[in-house]
Amino acid sequence: MEVKRVDVAIIGAGSAGLRARRVAAAAGATVVLIESGVGGTTCARVGCMPSKLLIAAADVAHDVAGAGRFGIRVPAGLRIDGRAVMERVRCERDRFVGFVLHDVEALPVEQRLHGRARFLAPTVLAVDDHTRVEARAVVIATGSQPSIPPSLHGVRDAVLVNDDIFELRDLPRSMAVVGTGVVGLEIGQAMHRLGVRTVFFSHSQHLGPTTDPEVQRTIAEVLGAELTLHQSTAISVQRDGEEFLFEWGDASGPRQERFDSVLAATGRWPDLADLDLQQTGLELNAWGAPRVDPLTMQCGDAPIFMAGDASNYRPVLHEASDEGEIAGANAAAYPDVRPHERRTRLEIAFTDPNMAIAGATWSELDTATTMLGVISYDDQGRARVMGQNRGLIHLYARRSDGVLLGAEMFGPRVEHMAHLLAWAIQARLTVDQALAMPIYHPVVEEGLRTALRELAWVRAQQ
Repeated sequence: MEVKRVDVAIIGAGSAGLRARRVAAAAGATVVLIESGVGGTTCARVGCMPSKLLIAAADVAHDVAGAGRFGIRVPAGLRIDGRAVMERVRCERDRFVGFVLHDVEALPVEQRLHGRARFLAPTVLAVDDHTRVEARAVVIATGSQPSIPPSLHGVRDAVLVNDDIFELRDLPRSMAVVGTGVVGLEIGQAMHRLGVRTVFFSHSQHLGPTTDPEVQRTIAEVLGAELTLHQSTAISVQRDGEEFLFEWGDASGPRQERFDSVLAATGRWPDLADLDLQQTGLELNAWGAPRVDPLTMQCGDAPIFMAGDASNYRPVLHEASDEGEIAGANAAAYPDVRPHERRTRLEIAFTDPNMAIAGATWSELDTATTMLGVISYDDQGRARVMGQNRGLIHLYARRSDGVLLGAEMFGPRVEHMAHLLAWAIQARLTVDQALAMPIYHPVVEEGLRTALRELAWVRAQQ
């Protein structure tokens, strides 16, 4: 077995691993990047980009189907070519993946190893059976993998996960979506709007990422009017020929329905199972994961760092890149490990209407010390012009000094509002300072002024 000695070994060539390699190398460390899969990052291959391609097609179909409300007639009617939809998704997806692969292949040969890494000691790795890597520090950036809920274990070999959706050659006739988190709602709503008979099942009442009860109620009301949602529902699933037979119960009694396909969308878990982490000496939790400091990305006090979805802190791309930077810098400088300031939380679900979180969530705040400002889209001017007047935003500020703390959002194009608020929260703006900022008329962001004025009024009454 060949022996390779480096300062920093990085396991995983996704967004976090690539960033860690770049930062560590720029700091003067010798590095090696170890990848066992086909590469291309979760975002480019099976996540952000292909899902938005599918959603873009669904949005066009939805707009055409709803054109009549604007007095626009589509004489020939709407016809969706499923094979053409999926061909464009795959073609554009492959283009994004190609950019990432090009960057990896452009790395010096001595900085790349292909194979599955496992720990032999805290900073010693075996890569398949061909290379032993001895490092001063290790960065784990192995990403995540989809979870399959117990209700689908009996048919797990036949169900789809988000990694599989974008390999479909055609749209299925019907789909059961198990899970109502971000992935399930984004893909499921897109399938529904592309003409696939789609039904959602969830063991909980929760929809998407938000925690505010009023925002959740609005989401349930709006999405429930469009989608078939079975929540707080226990299901039994079995194969019935080429179909899946779902059985469950509701207020009307026992129910059953057959589907051509099933999407398991109950979350993703850190991909750590094959690393032999017990060889590191780290204390591992019940799921086999070590404790990670989100400000240093260090695992305990060891020369081991974890970044990206593997850390399971904030599993979104820009956070993965940030964590890769922190982990790469600290691995290169080890034992001089330093904390880094993290950006304000920003999460967006590209459902229609969008869902988003900026800063602190309702569940993290003390209601006794927090003020609430409300934006309803029922009669918001620009939203009504577009025929998209559905949604609710709750904006939170601290009572003592009026500093903006966070927001939970569900509304038209709040992917843009979320950025405004995340920037304002990170800048620690007060309500009065935010009110002094310009907002154009008429735009959907105009509702922000209403919420800010409400917060200013509450503060003035104290």
